[in-house]
Amino acid sequence: MNRWQNRVAVITGASSGIGAACAVYLANNGMITVGLARRKERMEALREQVQPEARDRLHAIKCDIRDQQQIIAAFKEIETKFGPVAVLVNNAAVARITNLVDDNNEQYIRDMVDTNILGVVNCTREAFRSMKANGGVGHVFLINSISGHYVQKIPNHSLNFYPSTKFALTAMTEVYRQEFLNKNTNIKVTSISPGAVDTEIIPSEMREVMTDAPFLQPEDVADALVYCLKTPPHVQIHELTLKPMGEMI
Repeated sequence: MNRWQNRVAVITGASSGIGAACAVYLANNGMITVGLARRKERMEALREQVQPEARDRLHAIKCDIRDQQQIIAAFKEIETKFGPVAVLVNNAAVARITNLVDDNNEQYIRDMVDTNILGVVNCTREAFRSMKANGGVGHVFLINSISGHYVQKIPNHSLNFYPSTKFALTAMTEVYRQEFLNKNTNIKVTSISPGAVDTEIIPSEMREVMTDAPFLQPEDVADALVYCLKTPPHVQIHELTLKPMGEMI
């Protein structure tokens, strides 16, 4: 992690779950870490979880990544206060309890598209601009899911549009790899696809039928992300899949 010391990492959806764990891990590993989320107070509370010497490296900006203008403003603030972006962790995502065939579910579907897909597009565009203007080096992460590679079957429940948004991230990872290369940069892109992770994104209704299912912890994903950052400049981990031991689906 030496080459990332005192460089800027931006994490979306940093107020809980995987995003919060990544924020703690990156701050503890010497990066100036900026969390973006709607619940700013929860991000600021993360300072109590990092090492004392890392607390001044952890920062929070309120931002709803469904809103492109808020994203643009947040990245401008980051560059002004902390410097150019070196690492982006596209973590923010939502799932909604609905069926694709249900009536009056347009807002649920739109929430998933705006957060899980367009939020990634808009944040990556801003981060790429900053990285390219400052040496063309950096690392973009897409926190994907095994749902982005196949659609699991959960008894009496539909994953509705959520897998579609994650399948989009799988395709986008390769598109970004090609675009970063075509733009003559050395920016890496990595998709991290965990199985079930014990976070707030799993609705309570679905947890009731997953009582015996094994779960990963958010820290497991954060640890994998740090591993990817430690790879030498000529190594790019394109896709990393994590599954809890004993997972049957």
